[in-house]
Amino acid sequence: MKGILYVISGPSGVGKTSIIESTLKKIKNVVFSVSCTTRPKRPNEVEGRDYFFVDVVKFRDMIERDEFLEWAVVHNYYYGTPKKFVEEQIENGKSVLLDIDVQGAMTVMNKYKDAVYIFIAPPSFDVLKQRLMNRGTEDKENLYRRLEDAKKELSYIPNFEYIIVNAQLQESIDQLCSIIVAEQLKVKRVIDRLGLHKFFENGGGKSE
Repeated sequence: MKGILYVISGPSGVGKTSIIESTLKKIKNVVFSVSCTTRPKRPNEVEGRDYFFVDVVKFRDMIERDEFLEWAVVHNYYYGTPKKFVEEQIENGKSVLLDIDVQGAMTVMNKYKDAVYIFIAPPSFDVLKQRLMNRGTEDKENLYRRLEDAKKELSYIPNFEYIIVNAQLQESIDQLCSIIVAEQLKVKRVIDRLGLHKFFENGGGKSE
């Protein structure tokens, strides 16, 4: 039985990391795919946990070797999802959670029709701006760029299957957990997981 690919996207500063970290502690058999990036490491970030931090030369070499599931240039930096880890985990029955930008999500949508696509949105644009300012990780130029990018990213919401409006963190965590469990319980996936195809093909479960 294969695992499920969950693709989570949304503008910078919306709270994706906090929601995902808490969700992973609650849901079993779901792993997080760590992305590669060329942007500088922030003070609170850990190599291999938050991102794999590489230089531009290394990243471009990985592109040439077709090592990414998807990659994009976001806020003037490269971001990409290592393909091997994701494919191996799914083949081994583990579900994988991706935290990627909207560009990357659109790329994955064209390749993985059976994946689950979830958008994390702010309660309002003003709230998003305040969260980015409070984070204090961007200078004025980068803050402006991220806010302008956010406007474009929000326009892609109709392409996703689910939306979580992150007004209250705990509520958003509960909602993401609910989506993950609901997708695991879809009839087609349960039949695949339990190997019940022959049972239904032979008319099992039908009343006389």
